[in-house]
Amino acid sequence: MTTPDLPDTDTEAGADVDHVAALRVLEAESVHIIREVAAELERPVLLFSGGKDSIVLLRLAEKAFRPNPLPFPILHVDTGHNFDEVIEFRDRRVAPTADNPAGIKLIVASVPDAIAAGRIAESADPSGSRNRLQTPVLLDALEAGGFDAAFGGARRDEDRARAKERVFSFRDEFGQWDPRAQRPEPWSLYNGRIRRGESVRVFPLSNWTELDIWRYIELEDLELPSIYFAAQREVFDRDGILLAVSEFSQPDSPSEVSTEWVRYRTVGDLTITGAVRSQAASLDEIIAEISVATVSERGETRADDRTSSAAMEDRKREGYF
Repeated sequence: MTTPDLPDTDTEAGADVDHVAALRVLEAESVHIIREVAAELERPVLLFSGGKDSIVLLRLAEKAFRPNPLPFPILHVDTGHNFDEVIEFRDRRVAPTADNPAGIKLIVASVPDAIAAGRIAESADPSGSRNRLQTPVLLDALEAGGFDAAFGGARRDEDRARAKERVFSFRDEFGQWDPRAQRPEPWSLYNGRIRRGESVRVFPLSNWTELDIWRYIELEDLELPSIYFAAQREVFDRDGILLAVSEFSQPDSPSEVSTEWVRYRTVGDLTITGAVRSQAASLDEIIAEISVATVSERGETRADDRTSSAAMEDRKREGYF
């Protein structure tokens, strides 16, 4: 395993030494995985949602190849039901900078465009969610780009279906996942050999936890969309989930709307992604909050994962990332 650049001691001066050491081990593992994919596969792409995990993944990918620019594009599957703060952050993150005058190549795979073109039909979900429509749009984008490997920010601690996943997750020519046909990965040895039409999804953050992600964000001083930090926001309760009031998600009655101190633990389609009551407005406060959390972010705030105990696995079999 190749170790990335040595940490900046000034950056880490105030951080807990044990936590920093553990994070640098995770960082080295992830960088090794990213470099392995670049060496073994021909056309990788990095899936980027603008969420905390994909932000960390993008930083790790940049570290894997610096001082050279990122050798592959990033791909955002846009449902059209996004938080404005996330889209603004996404566009700013890929823009040219002094260190990277060319910026980062962004590919946007648009669910609204696919609906307008008649390739898919608008969801009949009463919640208004376009979550399941992401799958065919993602598969079309991967095929159109000729991508044979796609990096994702999934972690094993998020969901039972993701806990089953290998770091290299192989998909057949239809983009589907068979949990019984995964390859062993002894001693961090990864087999990226694929046949024509097949592809592999790669999860360099598999061994990270949500707390690791937040501690790394603090360590690296990474910028985030503002929705991750507590503020007073207009929300309404739908089946125990606090949803944002927007043009895409409306309460049955104006009396259901309340203004509360909330923040978001995960980024997704705003029609099904709930907020949590919180006054954690800084990284230190968020880390303290996550340190005592007993439910994963998806289990607490994502309506799509509450439909059944196998909801995530069902979507993965269909081709979901």
